[in-house]
Amino acid sequence: MDFLGTSDPYVVLSLSGERLPGKKTTVKMKNLNPEWNEDFKLIVKDPETQVLELHVNDWEKVGAHDKLGMQVIPLKSLQPHETKSYTLDLVKNMNPNDPHNMKQRGKIVVEMTFRPFRQDTERFSGPLDGYHRKASDIRSVTEETSGNDGAGLLSVTVQSAEDVEGKKHNNPYALVLFRGETKKTKLIRKSRDPTWGEEFQFMLEEAPLQDTIHVEVMSRRTGLGFRSKESLGHVDINLIDVVNNGRINEKYHLINSRNGKILIDIRWKTI
Repeated sequence: MDFLGTSDPYVVLSLSGERLPGKKTTVKMKNLNPEWNEDFKLIVKDPETQVLELHVNDWEKVGAHDKLGMQVIPLKSLQPHETKSYTLDLVKNMNPNDPHNMKQRGKIVVEMTFRPFRQDTERFSGPLDGYHRKASDIRSVTEETSGNDGAGLLSVTVQSAEDVEGKKHNNPYALVLFRGETKKTKLIRKSRDPTWGEEFQFMLEEAPLQDTIHVEVMSRRTGLGFRSKESLGHVDINLIDVVNNGRINEKYHLINSRNGKILIDIRWKTI
């Protein structure tokens, strides 16, 4: 609590080893015993080594937000498809020798469920701490889908483009638009043949059988002065073939571009 005896807490959730920004709960204003009951989905890459990181912060209208405490939960403590509840003492950090961890910081209650993708179910038939990854087991999404219904993960990798040309500048980056959400690659300076190799993920409650995804190559002026933007071409991709086949890796001609093409890898993996 702050000097007024209150707090405006919220929680940031993230998985270790990820570059993606953490997911945040809502802020509970003036509440020392907040209840969120909010659900979050995070994509697990290595359940044997990754941990869920929980950071509880005090929201401030002005300035940096105060850190109230944190905890971690190893994913290997979970069993597939079983919900497990944790009640954990908040600490300042994970250093067991830090005397600041002796201070009472409250507790956090979390429920977690690990749901393997259908293609991985056989590999996670027991406790996760008994799972050992073999080189032959390390594979990306299988080429064959095990069903096109239900929830799953849509992965879109914007690999590269070629022969993209702007009227004023050639500093290309790509935008991925799907269901109102926009993802953006890095900008490549002074290139007509950019290589990005960036992956974007969308966790969905149902298969995107009727959806399309919009990918557009843009260019932006860099340096000082007016930063005008320019479209170098776009493509709209129907996702029904991705759902039925599990994966599509194709080079598309960009609409509204003279010779521009873009290489995109799209994968669908069911839960």
